[in-house]
Amino acid sequence: MVEKTPVPLCDVQITTRELRPQLDAALKRVLDSGQMILGPEVTALEKELAQYCQANFALGCGSGTDALSLALLGLEIGPGDEVILPPYTFFATVGSIVRAGATPVFCDIDPVTFNIDPYQIESKITAKTKAIMVVHLFGQCAEMDPIWSMAERHNLLVIEDAAQSLGAEYKGRRVGTLGAVACLSFYPSKNLGGFGDSGAVTTNDPEWADRMRILRAHGMEPRYYHHLVGWNARIDAIQAALLRVKLPYLDRWISERREAAKRYDAMIETNHLQTLLVRPTEVKGRLHTYNQYVVRVQHGRRDGLMVHLKDRQIGCEIYYPLSLHQQPCFQSLGLNFGSFPASEEAQKTTLALPIFPGITEKQQTIVVDACVEFQRQSLRAAA
Repeated sequence: MVEKTPVPLCDVQITTRELRPQLDAALKRVLDSGQMILGPEVTALEKELAQYCQANFALGCGSGTDALSLALLGLEIGPGDEVILPPYTFFATVGSIVRAGATPVFCDIDPVTFNIDPYQIESKITAKTKAIMVVHLFGQCAEMDPIWSMAERHNLLVIEDAAQSLGAEYKGRRVGTLGAVACLSFYPSKNLGGFGDSGAVTTNDPEWADRMRILRAHGMEPRYYHHLVGWNARIDAIQAALLRVKLPYLDRWISERREAAKRYDAMIETNHLQTLLVRPTEVKGRLHTYNQYVVRVQHGRRDGLMVHLKDRQIGCEIYYPLSLHQQPCFQSLGLNFGSFPASEEAQKTTLALPIFPGITEKQQTIVVDACVEFQRQSLRAAA
């Protein structure tokens, strides 16, 4: 019997405990200053984020969802425009497009990386296409070279949804400068997690940066003069101060995630689990941050494995059980089952296993042993 020691999907308390004195000092600094909205902490975080992402500008905002909306409206994408995106991603990606008044156009994914398939994009381009929203899913960059070429040929904008991939690299370039604008999330479980909702946008273009800066504060510039219809999308000073404490540790935490992923890879092979689990693939030339460690499970066995793991108090998650084109709110698009076979296959077979900075080899052994136990039980049942 496998040991029933709880293993969380993501333990955000490890990094909090490690940095608690610095976090407490940062919190006290903001409280003592009385500067809760924008101010020096936000300005400093934006400078440090821009430097980390190798971008000219970074602007903090209220969430990763705000970042997506700021990108679209900052690039003046709206009614009458089409935006191409993958159907296998979190809802915020498509929700931001619809709220901007634009039309989402789905393009299927690469079944190996789960990112948008660049070789299917061109067939989706019309005279109304304004942008390609590229999602770097689970911590690995999409294949950008053909996307850049296509965008240049058709005069399209590229927007990075980098909510899960801060620190990821494509041929030596970090996310944040692989498109016109990049969108980041600091949701607590992300590679750089805050203490609530917060996010950021990055860009190299000063005009787009200025427009997004104005939009995030009700379109106001100067105070009480509104040239654009924006909304309150500002990052809180407290979140900025706490993120500043954590940012210098990000590369170390990514290294820990990558080491954990390598241990999983080796454990899966050593325990002969290849018939049950397909390990994630890190494509040559890309640095995977493993915001999630997502395996494919043999057909028809994913849900059973998930129940088995949860019964043993092992955290696991399905990202994502229903592709965006199948969501009830998009039934009017008329995209039925079979429209995007790679996305639909992923939604039926993928499962995220526990991974986070500080996860121990013992914890990973508990996870893998539970998978071995499930496989043995399945074989006995089939005998």
